[in-house]
Amino acid sequence: MNKRLELHRILSAIPEVKKAYFQPPATVKMTYPCIVYELDDMDTKYADDKPYSIMKAYTVTIIDPDPDSEIKDHVALLPYCRFNRHFTVDNLNHDVFKLYY
Repeated sequence: MNKRLELHRILSAIPEVKKAYFQPPATVKMTYPCIVYELDDMDTKYADDKPYSIMKAYTVTIIDPDPDSEIKDHVALLPYCRFNRHFTVDNLNHDVFKLYY
């Protein structure tokens, strides 16, 4: 199975998340609380000058009107995940994580 689709299922299954969006276009009307994620980086490991392992890094943003949402706690517990920053726009709280998957 495609790893990105597997990640999508994991993010969509988090309690309280109404929808997960992968790189949504500006025309999409989002339903909150939601998770927006996009490919950010690829970490490649080499041996004998050849790649043998590639781990993709995603920027995962939780967008929620509730500043005390527990969604961020669920995302923070995912393996290879770390908190990056928090900001507020239009009374919506954005919690940004970097997740290797």
